[in-house]
Amino acid sequence: MHVHAAAPGPSAKRTRIVLRISLAATLAYVVVTFVAGLRAHSLALLSESGHNASDFLALLLSSAAVYFQSRPADSTKTFGYQRAGVLAAFVNAAVLILISLWILAEAVRRLSSPVAVEPRVMMIVAAAGVVMNGAIAALLWGVARDVNLRSAFLHMAGDTLSTAAVIAGGAGILYTGQNWIDPVLSLLIAALILWSSLGIVRETINILLEGAPRGISLPQIRSGMEAVDGVFNVHDLHVWSLGSHTRALACHVTIADIPPSESACILAKLNELLRDSFAIGHTTIQFEHTGCDALEGCVTPPGAMACETELGRHGHSH
Repeated sequence: MHVHAAAPGPSAKRTRIVLRISLAATLAYVVVTFVAGLRAHSLALLSESGHNASDFLALLLSSAAVYFQSRPADSTKTFGYQRAGVLAAFVNAAVLILISLWILAEAVRRLSSPVAVEPRVMMIVAAAGVVMNGAIAALLWGVARDVNLRSAFLHMAGDTLSTAAVIAGGAGILYTGQNWIDPVLSLLIAALILWSSLGIVRETINILLEGAPRGISLPQIRSGMEAVDGVFNVHDLHVWSLGSHTRALACHVTIADIPPSESACILAKLNELLRDSFAIGHTTIQFEHTGCDALEGCVTPPGAMACETELGRHGHSH
């Protein structure tokens, strides 16, 4: 028996508008920070340019993912394109990790051979970046309901903080003349990028490998289902994520040998429990009256009819 419920989300039109505005503003800032970084000989600004270039890619991938996620399911993609956003988030985070490693290597090199920088240019460009990145982060926060858009939000929020640090670093160089502040600042920015990216990578890999969603406990789900009146046993239990905010469950449930009209009441109670207590909206629950091996599927004891032919009841409701 199957039940499917779509998770509510923000307006797709509003999300696309936010992403387009963010793309245009980020691209402009990438060009400004790159040119300013070359002129000021500032690794911190060049790091910001690289970070924002990855943000542009992240936003571009997020835009593509939002488009694909809006496409309906078909005969070849029966769950639709819900994981398009998960794939985009994984690629975004992987690119960020590579960029952060390059920044780390370059910062270490500059610590041994400091380069004179122009702190005033650093501060002016970084101040503009704080305003722009902060505005984009605020816009994304309003639509960040899945891992795809949340990864884009983390990029921009991290940029806001790191760009503010560039202002502080520029002020430090201006008043002390110590150019080592620039590569040290770059090390801190790279560490921030790594921290935010590794979290996204872990979450997306767990979804792609169909691991149990974060915060989900299978023993709690099993005990909750077995507490429903009429349920004797729950086994062959699997819970995974279809996308970043859609959870699915499949299991076998042992009940008494009762008419389908009575088992429908048990099914309704189980789905209500799973929806309200565990936020699981798509379920496949197979009722049976015989033993079932949790690893190999149903088995037929002597004298009993095969459970898949007698007990497997499947339907679809919305």
